[in-house]
Amino acid sequence: MRNARLLVTASLIAFSAQASAQQATAPTATPPASIAQIKAPAGAPNVVIVLLDDVGFAASSTFGGPIATPALDTLAKEGLRYNRFHTTAICSPTRASLLTGRNPHATGIGAVENTADARPGYSGLMGKDTASIAQMLRQRGYSTAAFGKWHQTADWEASPSGPFDHWPTGEGFERFYGFIGGETDQYDPTLYDGTTPVMRPAGSKYHLTEDMADKAISWLRTQHSITPDKPALLYFAPGATHAPFQAPPEWIAKYKGKFDQGWDKLREEIFARQKRLGVIPANTVLTPRDPQLPAWDTLTPDQKKVASRLMEVYAGFLAHTDAQVGKLVDALKANGEFDNTLFFYIVGDNGASGEGGLLGSGNYMGALQGLPETDAIRLRDMDKFGGPGTYPHFPAGWAWAMDTPFKWMKTVASHLGGTRNGMVVSWPKGIADHGGLRSQFSHVNDIVPTVLEAAGIAAPAEVDGVAQKPINGTSLIYSFKNAKAPERHTTQYFEVMGHRAIYKDGWMASAFHERLPWQVTSFGKKKFEDDVWELYDLRSDFSQANNLAAKQPARLAELQGLFTKVAGENQVLPLMNMDLSNRGNLPSLAAGRTSITYRQGATGIPENSLPKTYNRSWSVTAAVDATPTSKGVIAAVGGAGAGWSIYLDAQRHPVVTYRLFNIKTVTLRGPEPLSPGKHELRFDFNYDGGGYGKGGAVVLSVDGKVAGQDHVPGSPPGFYTIDETFDVGLDHGSPVADYPEGSLPGYAFTDGAIDGVTISLR
Repeated sequence: MRNARLLVTASLIAFSAQASAQQATAPTATPPASIAQIKAPAGAPNVVIVLLDDVGFAASSTFGGPIATPALDTLAKEGLRYNRFHTTAICSPTRASLLTGRNPHATGIGAVENTADARPGYSGLMGKDTASIAQMLRQRGYSTAAFGKWHQTADWEASPSGPFDHWPTGEGFERFYGFIGGETDQYDPTLYDGTTPVMRPAGSKYHLTEDMADKAISWLRTQHSITPDKPALLYFAPGATHAPFQAPPEWIAKYKGKFDQGWDKLREEIFARQKRLGVIPANTVLTPRDPQLPAWDTLTPDQKKVASRLMEVYAGFLAHTDAQVGKLVDALKANGEFDNTLFFYIVGDNGASGEGGLLGSGNYMGALQGLPETDAIRLRDMDKFGGPGTYPHFPAGWAWAMDTPFKWMKTVASHLGGTRNGMVVSWPKGIADHGGLRSQFSHVNDIVPTVLEAAGIAAPAEVDGVAQKPINGTSLIYSFKNAKAPERHTTQYFEVMGHRAIYKDGWMASAFHERLPWQVTSFGKKKFEDDVWELYDLRSDFSQANNLAAKQPARLAELQGLFTKVAGENQVLPLMNMDLSNRGNLPSLAAGRTSITYRQGATGIPENSLPKTYNRSWSVTAAVDATPTSKGVIAAVGGAGAGWSIYLDAQRHPVVTYRLFNIKTVTLRGPEPLSPGKHELRFDFNYDGGGYGKGGAVVLSVDGKVAGQDHVPGSPPGFYTIDETFDVGLDHGSPVADYPEGSLPGYAFTDGAIDGVTISLR
């Protein structure tokens, strides 16, 4: 051993001498250059973009509405109100346009993802040639994060199999915490952290919007602590006020009795406030109620009670959400970052929603598919509205009132009730006119160029090697200093589900197509050439009240031609009636598969990726290896609104719960606990037949023997939910069943093994 150590020492001495000799004879080397980090331009502001959901122009107190929004009020006093700001009239296209600065169809997202088809402008896939503002800013030295609703990932890419390049983290956001689809339960959301499904934090007082605000504030503080000179882009997109309307009870209670006067009277009250505040011109005309919407006085006393309660829940939901936005503002001020933060607060991604139907709904997912929800059912559940386990939406009459003084509502892109939303912009370092009003025409695609100009960054010609389409929006910086500056966004088209319009230099031509905003799944075959076009001079007619088509046919024809030209340039054409039964051969993860087996740990699988179990008989077979302490969910799909779950209760009894919206819930419990060892649990739905959405027998079998059965009077003709997932080993999102008291969110399966769960069509 001693000799070995001597040999090693001698070798080291020789190597050191050789290295010294080489250094003595080598030329002097130039020190290596330092590794440069990409830095944003000096003085570039932080950027916060808040986008609410389904909030009409007239909902917030800032724009004359009945709902207190003090955070928005404060920002408006410190910054600017925009009363001629426009969205696209529906969720996904607005978000695509907002985040890219392009027109929605030019990005590929001209429709929401569950109505996409194979036309390039309606594919539901964001093109790589329309990069997001997150990609642009991240590559120029910004930190980027998104919290909340995404709604820009195609159905067939929303599973754990990906691909994930159209998820937020694939579109330039380094951090994402929120939900991928169009809506979610606020108490038990279908949550993702990055691309990973996660359960919400435990606790009886949980609410998603509060959680999002806390996570966003934590992210902002972390960025400021680690890299105080690095600006941040924060995209904060709550689910409010998209259904389900859910808010803490104390927030709802503030509005008790505030809407008993009904929507006709409320609309008049809002209109008067808007004039007093100056957010609409003094000569504005209040447009009349469409005759297809019921007058408040035609409702029965019970229908009025339910409708008033639903509006109270909506109001509490919006007020609670505004308070969470206020927390973001307070955090920025506490960190000393607010003065150089360009803060956009966009009050809705379209007009208020009429998707609750003419009478509203306690569980609108079933109602919009045509399943019966009687006055008695709504009245029975009224006091629970807004709480856990409810899925409410208000009547279309309230949506009309929330869009005062305009015609129509969400999805109707031809009229301002669908496309006009309030916006407030604050930037103490860059805006001196505190409390100012701006009335230049503006559009959601203007946000990106505004951010780029404020940051001193040019729109990139290429992103990740892909040549970029031009930005369609116009920076609003010009309007910050001058309320009377001539508007620069002079032309803009609109199109959703065939409803369409074109704006040009103060004039708007509008064509209502066919689909009524409260008849969500009703689609016809009306020819586009049969649509009647209207013409409005918005320079003197703020509310689209005076149709000039008969008086100025030449101007109308000119604008119709312009629409065709612009539509062709932006992938809007060809126009087609929406048909959900034929979606242009879009990909489907379950296409042609009548039986699929899923293994333990398979979670976050979209409902639409399963074999289609609707309007037919089907079965679920689970192979379970139980222990003396096994319990938890074996498999579940859907949530508190509707769905089914197979699980072991705390005593190891096998249980099946089948929830048919708010119509009927069946729970079947095996008479004996599972003994240790392997078992087969089977859940059969034996369809009655005779058409769509019919009822059937729900049967639970254990090891080949029937353990319980019942009957439900109907079934979903198309879906249980549009946001919940199928999961093996837990119930991700809101709970289908009433799991044992004290169990953690998801009621995960413990102690034992799930060898496989097979869904089979019969």
